[in-house]
Amino acid sequence: MHFNAYGGNGAALAADLVNATDFSPAALEPILTANAMLRPELTPEQAERLKEWARELEPLFGEHDQDVQIKLINDLLDVTASKPYVSAHDGREPHLHFFSVDADIVSRARDTTAGGLAMAICFSGGRRLGRCDREGCRTVYVDTSRNGRRRFCSLACANRVNVAAHRARGVAR
Repeated sequence: MHFNAYGGNGAALAADLVNATDFSPAALEPILTANAMLRPELTPEQAERLKEWARELEPLFGEHDQDVQIKLINDLLDVTASKPYVSAHDGREPHLHFFSVDADIVSRARDTTAGGLAMAICFSGGRRLGRCDREGCRTVYVDTSRNGRRRFCSLACANRVNVAAHRARGVAR
């Protein structure tokens, strides 16, 4: 599945924020940078606001009821200042922006994640925002696989489930 830069970056940033366990500025700034957010410097208060936002994003991942997913994303869009517009800054090709470049990092992250998740839902019917199927794992992901059948957050979780299933079949013989 190919999302444009904001669907991909925004959805990926949302997953990274939901999966974060350390919400200190020092831990969050590399996540923001890795997801192409400019000026990622955070104060402790801003980091706390991103922690709260991550908890609001979390229910979207793994939700299978499309009506619920649409309500959740519309609720998120209602509280952002997101207003899409086209930009071609810094020599880039025209692309969508969901935030004002002058906004603070928390507003930009909120607008980017809400916009990116909205695009992910619209382009995939919501089936690409997953939660790991391994019992006890709460990791979320954006399924960018070609066939859209990803079930686990990582090969490690998939291998644990498959080995356990293999062992269970061996015991049952």
